[in-house]
Amino acid sequence: MQTLDRRDFLKVSTAAGTVGLMRGLPAAPAQKGMRLGLILNMGKDPDRALQKVHDLGIPTCQVSTEDLSGAMLEAIRKAVRKFNLEVTALNTSGPGPQIYDFYQGPLTIGLVPRQYRPQRIAHLKQASDFAKKLGFPALHTHFGFIPENPNDPLYKETLEALREVATHLKANRQMMLYETGQETPITLLRAITDVGLDNQFVNLDTANLILYGKGNPLDALDVIGKLVRGIHAKDGLFPTDPKNLGEEVPIGQGKANFPMLIPRLKELGYDGPLTIEREISGPRQIDDIRKEKQYLEKLIA
Repeated sequence: MQTLDRRDFLKVSTAAGTVGLMRGLPAAPAQKGMRLGLILNMGKDPDRALQKVHDLGIPTCQVSTEDLSGAMLEAIRKAVRKFNLEVTALNTSGPGPQIYDFYQGPLTIGLVPRQYRPQRIAHLKQASDFAKKLGFPALHTHFGFIPENPNDPLYKETLEALREVATHLKANRQMMLYETGQETPITLLRAITDVGLDNQFVNLDTANLILYGKGNPLDALDVIGKLVRGIHAKDGLFPTDPKNLGEEVPIGQGKANFPMLIPRLKELGYDGPLTIEREISGPRQIDDIRKEKQYLEKLIA
C-alpha cells in the first residue's frame, strides 16, 4: 500500500450529530437518525469540493483542510450555506510529514512524535478556533500511535499534549474525536480515561483497526462503543506485509462486516452519520462511493 497522504483523497466522515449527549455542549442543528456523510479535502476551492457532496445526494460532510486562513474560512462558510449541508467536524492534522505505514508512521503521525508536537498542538488549537467561527461541533484527527505501555515516558508526554488540545476544544464547546486504528481499542480507552476530560470521543474508522492489524470494528465496540460519536464507513483487509498496512477495499469486500456492525451501533444508541471513505483517486472513486451509498442505505433502512 502506498504511503500517500490520506488528506489528498475525497473522503467520508461522520462526527455524530448527537452533540447534545456531551455535557456543556449545545444540541447540534442536525438531523436525527443514522444517515450518510462524506469527508473531503477542500483544496483551494471549497465550492467545487462541497458540490461533490451535494451531487451525490449525501446530507452531511466533514471538511478537511490545513489552510486556516480567513479567506479559506469565508470560502467554506459560503459553500456550506450554498449547498445547505450539515458539517459534522473539521479534519486537520498540522505541519510536518505523515507517513501511513508501520515503520515511519510512529515517527511522523499525530502528537506522539516529539519533533512535530509543539507545532501540531498550536495548529490544532488554531483549527479549533477556526471551526468555532464556522459553528462546527467537533475537531477530528489521527493523534498518532499512542504507546501501548502506559509506563512508557512517551505515553505520559502524549497525554499532556492531548490534554492541552482537549482543554482548548472544551473551552470552545467542541468534541475532540480520536480516529481509531493506530492503537488497540483498550489503549485508546486508557488514553481518553487518563486525559480525563469529558469532551473526548471516538471516531470509529471501520477499516483502520483491520488495516493496522489492531482488531476489528465489531469487537472494538465492546470496549469503546459508548464513546463513538463518528463513523468512517470504510472496508479493508488485514495486513500480510509487516512493513505496510492492509489493503483498503470497497465496502462489502473486506472484513468490516457492516451487516452486523450497523445493528450493533443501533443497539448502542448511535444515531449519527456514516461517513463513507474510499481512499483511491480517479473516476472509480466516485463510482465506488455511489455503490457504497446504496449498500449502506439498505442496511440503515
